[in-house]
Amino acid sequence: MNADQALELLTTLLEVTIFAAGPLLFASLAAGVLVGIVQAATQINEASVSFVVKAAVVLGVLVTLGPALASRVVEYAHGNLESIAHIVR
Repeated sequence: MNADQALELLTTLLEVTIFAAGPLLFASLAAGVLVGIVQAATQINEASVSFVVKAAVVLGVLVTLGPALASRVVEYAHGNLESIAHIVR
């Protein structure tokens, strides 16, 4: 295994990680900002409201995008496991 192959593996790993975690983090961030604005406008400062909304949004994203995200992660893992024989040589 040379440096180019190692760099390619690392780059692909980061791409898959961003692809899998990005939508969840972005949805949680957007929900947190919106709940924060609503809480500031209504002066309701309850931490559980923010948590419940974020959890519901993340669950919704997982239900809608979960199969695509999991498919990409499984595809990446399968490719890496198949390439072990070529890397070890």
